[in-house]
Amino acid sequence: MKSMIFAMAAAIHLSGALAAPPATPYAGQETRDIKSLSPEDVQAYLGGKGMGLAKAAELNGYPGPAHVLELASRLQLTEEQRTRTQALFESMEAKAISLGRALVERERALDSLFASKAATPERLSALLAEIGTLQAQVRGAHLEAHVAQVAILTSAQTARYAELRGYGGTKAPHGHTHKH
Repeated sequence: MKSMIFAMAAAIHLSGALAAPPATPYAGQETRDIKSLSPEDVQAYLGGKGMGLAKAAELNGYPGPAHVLELASRLQLTEEQRTRTQALFESMEAKAISLGRALVERERALDSLFASKAATPERLSALLAEIGTLQAQVRGAHLEAHVAQVAILTSAQTARYAELRGYGGTKAPHGHTHKH
């Protein structure tokens, strides 16, 4: 019986050794429209979604307008706060969508540069500078909205926001005075 178990284990081990080497994490991505962006990334950029770009603000006590609107009744927003937050969200979203569209286009150009085998150090450097600037601007659009949002809420609302979002140790930004 022991020899049969040993033989089966050896056969299983040997069959694993003869299998193809494991695929790289990039396997399958070569068929993407833009190799460096997943379809989900493209849709998020084109839709002005946050994609975690404002975590530095969100997790340090600067609420985001989209989530403030989702929690409006639980935060007991005044009509003025709701109106200002909605306007802030729409402004941020429009800016993020416009910049996201430009970023996706530049990423597409980068992919095309390599696909056409036309990459040179000069072309690459110029395109990367554009992409880097756009990435910073997209992130900035989201972070700036968090900075503006905290000025709309009271300190009690900011604390309640953190609680509702599950952030136990989040504090209001230092030196911040809340407007009503």
